[in-house]
Amino acid sequence: MKLSASKHIAALAAALAFAPTVGAQERVLYETPAPRAFMIDADTGTVLFSKGAEETFSPASLAKLSTMETVAHVLQDGKATGATEYFVSEHAWRTGGAPSRTATMFAVVKSNISVDNLIQGLSVVMANDAAIILAEGVAGTESAFSELMNERAKSLGLAQSRFVNPTGLPAPGQTTSARDMALLAMHLWQDHRVLYSRYAQKEFGWNNITQQNRNPLIKQGIGIDGLVTGFAEGEGYSIVVSGIRDGRRLFAALAGLPNDKDRLSEAIRIIDWGMTSFRNAEIFANHEPVGQASVFGGEKGRLNLVANGPVSILAPTDGSVEFVGRIIYPGPVEAPVKQGAEIGKLVIYGDKQIVREIPLYAGESIATGSIAQRALGAVYELAFGWLRGLSLESIPGLSKGDA
Repeated sequence: MKLSASKHIAALAAALAFAPTVGAQERVLYETPAPRAFMIDADTGTVLFSKGAEETFSPASLAKLSTMETVAHVLQDGKATGATEYFVSEHAWRTGGAPSRTATMFAVVKSNISVDNLIQGLSVVMANDAAIILAEGVAGTESAFSELMNERAKSLGLAQSRFVNPTGLPAPGQTTSARDMALLAMHLWQDHRVLYSRYAQKEFGWNNITQQNRNPLIKQGIGIDGLVTGFAEGEGYSIVVSGIRDGRRLFAALAGLPNDKDRLSEAIRIIDWGMTSFRNAEIFANHEPVGQASVFGGEKGRLNLVANGPVSILAPTDGSVEFVGRIIYPGPVEAPVKQGAEIGKLVIYGDKQIVREIPLYAGESIATGSIAQRALGAVYELAFGWLRGLSLESIPGLSKGDA
């Protein structure tokens, strides 16, 4: 039973809600002037840096990531295709088009534009008119579309995010966090690769006007292929960025920087630090037992637990972090148990901060036991089952020397 990427993101987001806000800079020397920052490794899900990651701020144009994800979900459900055309209303034209003097794809009022072209306008030039046209085309109004955005945010476990419109233009009650934005960007890459690839497109032309990608890091040839920048009056400059190097991909979100120069230089610096300061450490091989769970009423009293693939984390190259793993499951597991059934999760901590969470599955099938075996299990559970609520099962061997 394999979890979808969306469920992995939701599970990780839920786990991080209980993680201390102590930044990874306390584990490995790194400092950033950004008051809010979060970075995660795409392949292992290891949290590499966290500083004020759950503090809320106005998303500004970062809200367009949620707009893109909501549209991607609509396309995935077959409610529209790239060829579907949406009408350019006067509201979309005035609020986000040429008269608005904001980021625009210069859509012509009362024309029709395909979803594919609107997506390019949204991702390449961060166009407000594209965002509004998509919202009205999908849901009728910006406000109805924003409710869809919030439903999607909730389903992905983005606990600090609340959207009021698809553009991120100033509006009361619109909030997000660095953690939510980085996780949302990673979800777009995991579940919607074709749409995600649009963020790396160098230019987009519409209405005889060609514009360069509004993210200047795209054209620098340093492995950055997304995503979006934002600015909110009184809250400073923000960015959600992804970089890939030697097959490794990182997602980072920064917010609250004082100017555009600092925003861009800090985005490059944190990605470079993440790429050079960590190494991949395999903890468990594919299908290697991670630990065991207690079984009630079965022919065996213990069940091997395995992950769906190798379990790896990114460990600091200087060996400065001690890792501890805990298996968490509702127990005891009641027999019969089918091999591959999801049982619980492995939570890995680095210096008491959650850095990764991995679903665990039954590594074998266990049939219902005999009457005598079930009776013995009942007696054991009655006598010792309460101990399970007092401690979690620790996984040995995750010390800094083994990482």
